[in-house]
Amino acid sequence: MPKLHTQFVCQECGRTSVRLLGRCPSCSGWDTMVEEVINVSTEKRSNRPLSASGSKPIRMDEVTDETEERWQLDLTEFARVLGGGIVPGSIVLLGGDPGIGKSTLMLQVATEIAQNSPVLYASGEESARQIKMRAQRLSRTEKKDVSSEKLYLLTETNLDVIFSHVEQIKPALLIVDSIQTVFLDGLSSSSGSVSQVRECASRLRELAKSVGIAVFLIGHVTKDGTIAGPRVLEHIVDTVLHLEGDRFQSYRLLRSMKNRFGPTSEVGVFEMQERGMEQVLNPSEAFLAERMAQAPGSSIAVTMEGTRPILVELQGLTSPTSFGNPRRTTNGMDYNRLLLIIAVLTRRIGLCLSDQDVFLNVVGGLRVEEPAADLAAALALVSSLKDHPVRADLALIGEIGLSGELRWVSHMEIRLREAQKLGFKAAVIPKRLRANFATPEKFEILEARSLDQAVKMAIKIK
Repeated sequence: MPKLHTQFVCQECGRTSVRLLGRCPSCSGWDTMVEEVINVSTEKRSNRPLSASGSKPIRMDEVTDETEERWQLDLTEFARVLGGGIVPGSIVLLGGDPGIGKSTLMLQVATEIAQNSPVLYASGEESARQIKMRAQRLSRTEKKDVSSEKLYLLTETNLDVIFSHVEQIKPALLIVDSIQTVFLDGLSSSSGSVSQVRECASRLRELAKSVGIAVFLIGHVTKDGTIAGPRVLEHIVDTVLHLEGDRFQSYRLLRSMKNRFGPTSEVGVFEMQERGMEQVLNPSEAFLAERMAQAPGSSIAVTMEGTRPILVELQGLTSPTSFGNPRRTTNGMDYNRLLLIIAVLTRRIGLCLSDQDVFLNVVGGLRVEEPAADLAAALALVSSLKDHPVRADLALIGEIGLSGELRWVSHMEIRLREAQKLGFKAAVIPKRLRANFATPEKFEILEARSLDQAVKMAIKIK
């Protein structure tokens, strides 16, 4: 008889314990320990000799440096985040909130790849008919259907059964929707548990590396936004993508949290429409489409998302408070960064904000994290407090220090060229203390050493 024993596993971090704990000692999560029955005979590795594995070490100079050609996509925003396209034999994890568009995006990718190579879409959450209905809805034109003869749909959660169909179809791309729904018969725990997710992901990784199939895994997220399952899941895969955005906004941002085949700083911008995820090739123009140019409290910041400059509108609003403690509310920007800007405006500029409620909003649902948007945020608040608009044709770039000075930011030339391309005539930047750089022609550069100087250049207060 196989030997059985039980253990308690934390569903958040994967810590094991021989007894039930109300709070996990590792991640401090409450009621996350779940009992699992371990079958020693099925879980232990085979004790075959080391020489029987078939692997042997080779010298570095014997390794061929030929790289496989990436699969190019019409979804250039998706290919940008992956580093230039899909790498054969890679395994990618895509996470995001429920209803954000993960399955829709992967179905569009599967349809495009299926025009030339077979694709297997294994879904454990939807039936084949539901996927077909989505495919019909995602038709880009009335005369063209996104379905393909080389796109195979499979509604199965048993990983061994999925592998058997992979051997028959021999797809170039395998999509598993989602990794939390598949399971292995050799494990007694339920699907979605730490052990099941870990072992299933390991088996899929071995499949991708041994056969050369590109594998995409769709993952659930927890209430704090992290991918559900053990943390080792992100270490198993080659690339971790995260699809984010406000459910009440149509724009979606695809970020790379980890990428072994490219940079992790790239971001793809999509717009959720009735016909699927439409890529936004010019995000700056989309974010500024509904801007009121002469409205007080509005300013334009030039941020960098990877290697791409994006112009976003920051809106500030100050209002006399009705309570003892004024409110500080921000949307799309770090709350502590807002407090820092308010403190500098109060101490260095002399603005009285102690009796004002302060609100700061980044238009379009975009989240700005880099400090280059400090100057735009500060001038939006000054413009609202003084009730005077910022120059409509002015872009603002610069980091604010605690002494009220403006500090230089990277990629200044790229930011200025993007601002000029969208019709802006001038920009306020920190005073150049380094070597000169090439500035766009017929573009006014206003250099400010301090925040006080920048306010006088951007806002004409009578």
